[in-house]
Amino acid sequence: MFRFICRFAAMILLALAVVLAVLDITRSITASAPVMTPLMESWSAISPSTLESAGQAVESWGVAFLWDPILLSILKLPSWLVLGLISVLLFWIGQRRASSVGRFASH
Repeated sequence: MFRFICRFAAMILLALAVVLAVLDITRSITASAPVMTPLMESWSAISPSTLESAGQAVESWGVAFLWDPILLSILKLPSWLVLGLISVLLFWIGQRRASSVGRFASH
């Protein structure tokens, strides 16, 4: 069940990453210059209150050092890249492991 949830979430994130990449490509064509929308900008356009509450939650957990140098630098990366990498990670977590039973058994 856990593998299914991971693979399902990975497929949704991959689809969203492709949509965001197409949007950036379209904006790049119309601007005649490379345009890459940071994840922070995309997130704040969709739901600024959740972005703010996520920052407050991380700081209230006592790991404020994670928010400023680490998470903010990740949020400055292109949104399609971050979502694509998370998708690949979830696909890897949700993949089926090879069974070691009978692997070296003679046929």
